[in-house]
Amino acid sequence: MFSIENLTVSFGGFTLLDKIGFVIDKKDKIALVGKNGAGKSTLLKIFAGLQEPTKGKVVIPRDSIVGYLPQQMRVTDERTVKEEAALAFSRIMQMESDLENMNIELATREDYNSESYYKLIDNISTLNERLTMEGVSNIEAEIEKTLLGLGFLRTDFDRPTNKFSGGWRMRIELAKLLLLRPDILLLDEPTNHLDIESIQWLENFLATQANAVIAVSHDRAFIDRVCQRTVEISLGKIYDYRVNYSKYVELRRERREQQLRAYENQRKQIEDTEEFIERFRYKDSKAVQVQSRIKQLAKLDRIEIDEEDNSALRLKFPPAPRSGSYPVVMENVGKSYGEHVVFKDATLTISRREKVAFVGKNGEGKSTLVKCIMGQIPFDGKLQLGYNVKIGYFAQNQADLMNEKLTVFETIDYVATGNVRAKIRDILGAFMFGGEASDKKVAVLSGGERTRLAMIRLLLEPVNLLILDEPTNHLDMRSKDVLKEALKEFDGTAIIVSHDREFLDGLVDKVYEFGNQKVKEHLGGIYEFLERKHIENLNELKKRETVHEKQFSVNRDTNRSPAPRTGLRSSRTK
Repeated sequence: MFSIENLTVSFGGFTLLDKIGFVIDKKDKIALVGKNGAGKSTLLKIFAGLQEPTKGKVVIPRDSIVGYLPQQMRVTDERTVKEEAALAFSRIMQMESDLENMNIELATREDYNSESYYKLIDNISTLNERLTMEGVSNIEAEIEKTLLGLGFLRTDFDRPTNKFSGGWRMRIELAKLLLLRPDILLLDEPTNHLDIESIQWLENFLATQANAVIAVSHDRAFIDRVCQRTVEISLGKIYDYRVNYSKYVELRRERREQQLRAYENQRKQIEDTEEFIERFRYKDSKAVQVQSRIKQLAKLDRIEIDEEDNSALRLKFPPAPRSGSYPVVMENVGKSYGEHVVFKDATLTISRREKVAFVGKNGEGKSTLVKCIMGQIPFDGKLQLGYNVKIGYFAQNQADLMNEKLTVFETIDYVATGNVRAKIRDILGAFMFGGEASDKKVAVLSGGERTRLAMIRLLLEPVNLLILDEPTNHLDMRSKDVLKEALKEFDGTAIIVSHDREFLDGLVDKVYEFGNQKVKEHLGGIYEFLERKHIENLNELKKRETVHEKQFSVNRDTNRSPAPRTGLRSSRTK
């Protein structure tokens, strides 16, 4: 059991977390939620021992293993993927080595009645029990199963880790943590660099095999499937419910409504009591009743309403200039880097006002095709943009490309032109950068705040084709909902590269799947696509099983057939 006790975090006169506390049981799966900048990542860092609180403490049982996955990592090493993942078992490997050395020592000892001999036997027994409790019988198989589940190919296992992008580096670190099987796992936005299939695999792993988990994630589908408890940080306080996030939202709303009703009833009661006191204060015949009412008021436990954070993103895209009927048309488009084919023969047509999703595993070409549409890289085949197409582009790493030395205001002022410059303060306020927040340096902004700042660039001039590459990474729940509604109301065309199922649900009406060097069109929403994909995978699995059964039947019949006349014996399956 882990606990946070009376914990406070303050800096620069501002209190981020105010005397919070809660207990984590050994199998708790907790969703830690709240707006960007509420203190979620800070709390995880404190739990991981990387940051000290101003007051209070975190209680972690002795010999407990804490696993922590940060949002950003900078790792430079020369190990292969498999070697890096195997580091998760270094403790077990050391234990096995110690056990082997103890057994060698035991075989050479002859002082059978000495205290040290009995101590050695006791140590061997204890170490054997600990290894048995670890429950890892085949380290090699565990490593391969986890890496494959997170999207790696077997051909990746022996590649140096420094050959992989930051997103894939994060997957390697995640694999190490999952293999480590820590007593508590702290995950800060684990789905940001995962594709839908890998997210679904991770959901199943965490729900069925992990110990305690605290996950910071703005992927509603992910935390609903993994977590049965929700802890929200709001204005320095926490609200703790033992239900998943979706149910928590309902209960929190109901609780606030009940508080408001009770508050209004009590306020009316207090007003009536005060009116009675004031009316009969100087009448001797009512003196006893007045004193009784005064005492009632003094003893009354005043109802408080949970303070609510009403700061919210306000987003509306400018009206889209009219484009041609087909903003994007491509025929047999392909992209290769040397002998490596990313995709080929991509043929698709996107109509005006359509909202489409690009989905698929990382590295299958989603962002590459976006760059082809943007004209940033050469390609094979024919790709044509329609009449009067004006593109607004949000790159996957857009938030990381900003100058950290500039302030929020300077960042926008630097790119704004014309009449927009007079409205910068208003735009910043709509994006929750009002007042002093506009003077913050980019360097101190959270991931979500940087994403919001990068998003402002899309509002600086009207466009009719929005291309958004992973726009929801780091955005909090409410900001994602606001962005989704703004995109629904946008009267232009949108291409959205995303792995966030809830964000895409109800937003897109066509899905383009990237995989096996192909781009395949699916009509319908994201969950219709996933259902069809699930059925296809099951059918494929069934086909493999049927082939395997037929092969087994053929082998069995062959084994039962008479021996050939050459005199050789027929082989038997072992």
